[in-house]
Amino acid sequence: MSTHPDVPAGLAEELRAAGLDPVEIAALVAAALEEDLPGDGVDTTSVATIRADARASGGFVAREPGVVAGLGIAALVFHTVLGDDVEITGRVPDGTRVETGQEVMHVAGPTRGLLLAERTALNLACHLSGVATATARWVDALEGTGARVLDTRKTLPGLRSLQKYAVRCGGGVNHRFSLSDMALVKDNHVIAAGGVVPAYEAVRATYPDLPVEVEVTRLDQLTALLEAGCDRILLDNMDDDTLREAVRLTAGRATLEASGGLTLERARAVGETGVDVISVGALTHSVTVFDLGFDLVDDDA
Repeated sequence: MSTHPDVPAGLAEELRAAGLDPVEIAALVAAALEEDLPGDGVDTTSVATIRADARASGGFVAREPGVVAGLGIAALVFHTVLGDDVEITGRVPDGTRVETGQEVMHVAGPTRGLLLAERTALNLACHLSGVATATARWVDALEGTGARVLDTRKTLPGLRSLQKYAVRCGGGVNHRFSLSDMALVKDNHVIAAGGVVPAYEAVRATYPDLPVEVEVTRLDQLTALLEAGCDRILLDNMDDDTLREAVRLTAGRATLEASGGLTLERARAVGETGVDVISVGALTHSVTVFDLGFDLVDDDA
């Protein structure tokens, strides 16, 4: 993969190491900046109030404890606006647990450019840090149970790769990225196919080498699938006693995923039933942003 011209070599290498495509991320950053500067637009407030040659520096500061993610993406925003005329120091690694008041990244450069880039950089870093922080809360709740927290495809359009990256930063595990890299037979597929086993066998016949998981709502569906050789089963909206019985019946023959109606308060109890993974759409579809601020210092003052 070639390095995108708008991505410094070091950042491009970092993005690839994180499982992200530099070209895709650069395009996303450019589109986000275009929202603030459509066409030949300018930052009218900064042009009117700040000298063209003014320089400043500022820090990204955590306003609450949590886990940061997306700081490399924020750095790319500043590089996209200012090119080589920006200095970024003190950036803590994504996935770091931070405390209130901790500076997580420092930037210096032309004041107009810093303020132009500020909001886009914060939008991305605050959102992704929110995903990472929410994920870390589930990871903490499940600690010692053996269960892992899993994301879903309930992601914001255009942000799937970044949101799933933030889940990894928080210690979670990624489910499928698209409809083609894994078959997930849900209730509507089951109805259309005439049952859980016919649906499973139809996928196996059509895509023999593709991973396939089947959703069940009853224990008789679970046992039928186990007899058919299904090794990935989603247990949908089951209470804790039913989950424990599902684990007993499965006896290690399949990976069991609990999903539906799960809350952080219930997380540990579900993990202690013995399921392998717990999928949580809320990690990405309704996460609260993490509070990061950008405190500017006028270097010319």
